[in-house]
Amino acid sequence: MAKPRPLLALLAALLLAACASPQPPAASNPVPATPAASAPVAAVPATPPLPAAVIPQTTALPKLPPRQPRIALALGGGAAKGFAHVGVIRVLEQAGIQPQIIAGTSAGSIVGAIYASGISGEKLYRRALALNEDELKDFTWSSNGFLKGDKLQAFVNRQVGRKPIEALPRKFAAVATNFDSGERSVFKSGNTGLAVRASAAIPNVFQPVSIKGRRYVDGGLVSPVPVLAARELGADIVIAVDISAKPVQRKAGLFGNLDQSLAIMNQAALALELKQADVILRPRVLSLGAADFDQRRLAIREGEKVGREALPVIRRIVAAWTQRAQLASR
Repeated sequence: MAKPRPLLALLAALLLAACASPQPPAASNPVPATPAASAPVAAVPATPPLPAAVIPQTTALPKLPPRQPRIALALGGGAAKGFAHVGVIRVLEQAGIQPQIIAGTSAGSIVGAIYASGISGEKLYRRALALNEDELKDFTWSSNGFLKGDKLQAFVNRQVGRKPIEALPRKFAAVATNFDSGERSVFKSGNTGLAVRASAAIPNVFQPVSIKGRRYVDGGLVSPVPVLAARELGADIVIAVDISAKPVQRKAGLFGNLDQSLAIMNQAALALELKQADVILRPRVLSLGAADFDQRRLAIREGEKVGREALPVIRRIVAAWTQRAQLASR
């Protein structure tokens, strides 16, 4: 019998060894085997998870719709001509335009503060018609002014529910002039009536108003239409209502001369402010005198007229702003 070849013998031995060590069947959910305790295992550092900020996203996050523009009213001074502001506000609201920010100077601060208290344009209109001049007049003998201003302060605080400026539903600022330095002062917090009183303290008519050791007078001397103050409050679009331009017809008497003097003094400041406005409304009330409270219905009607005339322009400006915001959000 022939001897088996060495190579064939080796192959046969390997085959028999393999058959003697059967492999376990593969599990459907394989779990890594735990090495024996005696077997040395090389330490493999775990891969740290990526920070959440750099984890790639498989789907794009939804984009928020662009916000609506913050519309502001900058209401200028002009004593009794300030009733025109009421007409402008009434028409804007009727057209669905709701200003969120109000900045006022002098008469504009009175109307603006009351509107900022959260009432509607229609209610503001009714209050304007019901106003009794005696609610604002408190005469005194003084070389600094023949009206103290206490009544005006109390009237405004009653109208706004005695809320401070920072608690008013609409953002509000009253602009006054620092009597000692001549600088513009913007009241964005504190006693609403006191701030309005300072803003409307026409020199030689109302006594200067003392606040925290400083004296203040009418804001129309430095900021006849407070557009810059409206921008400082965060306005995107500013509608300026200018009733402070030079009167068409000069009226005789103390108030006529005073109206004319203030108009002449603030022309440079007026031009600077109006450059920053998006829309300028000029109610046709310049022939009215500073003390013509009996002409309030006329002033309101003129405010309504110029407001209606401006609606197409205001809507175009709002639409253009919204379109730019949409493009920027893409």
